[in-house]
Amino acid sequence: MDILFVATELAPYARVGGLADFIAALSKTLRHLGHNVTLALPRFPHFERAGLLVARRLTPLPFQLGEDSYEATVYDGRLPSGVDITLLDVPGMFDRDGIYGTPGEDYEDNATRFAVFSRAVVELLRHRMRAGTPFQVAHLHDWPASLAALYGKRIGDQELEESTKFVLTLHNLARQGVVDASMLAKLGIGEDLFHPDGVEFYGKINILKAGITFADAVTTVSETYAREIMTGNQGRGLEGVISANRAKLTGIVNGIDYGVWNPATDPNLPSRFDAQDASNKARCKTDLIQELGLEMRNERPLAAFVGRLVEQKGIDLLLDALPQLMRSDMGLIIAGQGAPEIVARVEEAARKWKGDVAFAQDPTDATTHRILAGADFVVVPSRFEPCGVVQRYGQRYGTVPVVHATGGLIDTVVDCDAYLETGTGFVFDEASPRGVVGGVQRAVAAFSTLPWARLRKRVMNLDLGWDRSAHRYVQIYKNLHR
Repeated sequence: MDILFVATELAPYARVGGLADFIAALSKTLRHLGHNVTLALPRFPHFERAGLLVARRLTPLPFQLGEDSYEATVYDGRLPSGVDITLLDVPGMFDRDGIYGTPGEDYEDNATRFAVFSRAVVELLRHRMRAGTPFQVAHLHDWPASLAALYGKRIGDQELEESTKFVLTLHNLARQGVVDASMLAKLGIGEDLFHPDGVEFYGKINILKAGITFADAVTTVSETYAREIMTGNQGRGLEGVISANRAKLTGIVNGIDYGVWNPATDPNLPSRFDAQDASNKARCKTDLIQELGLEMRNERPLAAFVGRLVEQKGIDLLLDALPQLMRSDMGLIIAGQGAPEIVARVEEAARKWKGDVAFAQDPTDATTHRILAGADFVVVPSRFEPCGVVQRYGQRYGTVPVVHATGGLIDTVVDCDAYLETGTGFVFDEASPRGVVGGVQRAVAAFSTLPWARLRKRVMNLDLGWDRSAHRYVQIYKNLHR
């Protein structure tokens, strides 16, 4: 099949969260399965800074959005994975240091920026259709790409609607692209769509809602999250819309890229290991302790938190739990970047418990790999988590996950029994400091027992790759053309 991915992040070039890894890994897997995959993204300066080579097309893509005229310059290239990439450049829209904004603040014109991007994508689809080589599927990701489904159905002609089907993946409903109703004309949305069955959302425009409504199929990144977002708690106001579209909703759990996450071949590690012989994991732990200035005591358990330092990820719950956790004989690494007030709390914790708590602020990819290889368990206390990948990276590296029972964390971690004979991690039910303490203390107690090595080997032998999930996406694509 000919598939166009439409997104705003791509690892390792332009990354804010897990979306970047998803786009890189799934597109690569689909190509290995024999499909033609092209990625369409805004031409952020991150790509050229990272050394990606692209060639400018001589013919630009002119288009109209509302009363405004635009022209997108097209740049084509190919990733090392063999996946083709198209970068769309519109003057003044994407030539900024941030993808969505500066730390702690989004750009005020994001709705316009990504509407222009989505409209340019539809023009790209029409160009391919007229050339006789249409994309069979345009796979959109999150709210910044959602309007492409609306534009494709409203601005495109019947031939485009028949040749190209739109799939929208919901990676996180926390961001929906909600803007003032006065933006209708600017976004090229007809007033006839401003009603509860269209784009209207409590008197405003909801861009993600437009994508859900106009897409031919909707997916999200775990089966549990697919159920959760049809409830008032996780639906974020869209539970009614999602429930009304449940017939076209599918939950598919994320995989991980074995070409990037493999302790047997990882060039970032001081020593490599695998499930059959994990003895070198101890050396990775020793080097990590030295690198981050922790007390050199290899025999005590070492925990890690890796992720954005924001409340969604539950880092505040972990920090609130620290006074009790530090009574246990354990070390802790916190790695990430995020809200300044939380960063300040982590810095204070590292000072207060020097030698026991280390802070790796804004870690490089290499540092993240070394942390997940050297730690004994990884704590994922997210309040909600559509899928999550840190727990899966941990499992791949024999770093047992301790997770809150929510979203994709439930789908990817099976709670261990008291004797560690079954299970692939430790699950706690309550998103609270008490819940975190309970989960971590279970892991600390288990670490010193003989079955720990068997548990570590069991989680390292899990099938965490993308193949099964990729086949499910392909089935969705094919069903749309039957």
